[in-house]
Amino acid sequence: MPENTTDIPEAETKKLSARDEFIKIYTENIKRPGADKLLEYLKRSDFFTAPSSTRYHGAYEGGLVQHSVNVYHCLKDYLSRPRTKELYGMDYSEETIALVSLLHDVCKVNFYTTELRNKKNDETGQWEKVPFYTVNDRLPYGHGEKSVYILSGFFYGESRLTRDEAFAIRYHMGFSGNEDKGNIGKALEMFPLALALNVADMEAAYFLEGSNK
Repeated sequence: MPENTTDIPEAETKKLSARDEFIKIYTENIKRPGADKLLEYLKRSDFFTAPSSTRYHGAYEGGLVQHSVNVYHCLKDYLSRPRTKELYGMDYSEETIALVSLLHDVCKVNFYTTELRNKKNDETGQWEKVPFYTVNDRLPYGHGEKSVYILSGFFYGESRLTRDEAFAIRYHMGFSGNEDKGNIGKALEMFPLALALNVADMEAAYFLEGSNK
């Protein structure tokens, strides 16, 4: 793998919480105007405490930021293969890689809430109130397109998302998305970064964070 001075040494990474690792990767790589304001927005929101889903991957406090960091590492690994650059032309800046991976799910900010439900305790046989996550979407604007919309409020003018970045985030769900399949296929073909981010997202969700993890 080519030397990259922004990579976090493995020993150091293990010492960092997902929140600290996210902030470290973010501040070292995302430098465009608006990045500082976006990070402050994330710190004020529930981004660093929210789950990544209600009952699948990352369904725990802090699951969203952990998933975001996992996708970053999966995408870095995918793009490190000589084949991706030499044959597919997937050659992107460190800023672009960090931006699309760390921020692809910013649409999940203020998206989940905690409620209580009755569950029987197998040991005592008594019914108890237990917390669980549920969706409370306060900005119903889709998924990938919602992330692009939110980011466009911070990155605009000369610092706006590139077309590669916007399409990668918009279509990171791949064929799991709820839109016209023809559009998805065309987007993945035209913008290889979208395919790479989709692969990284699935790798993180299914292999690193699945319900059996």
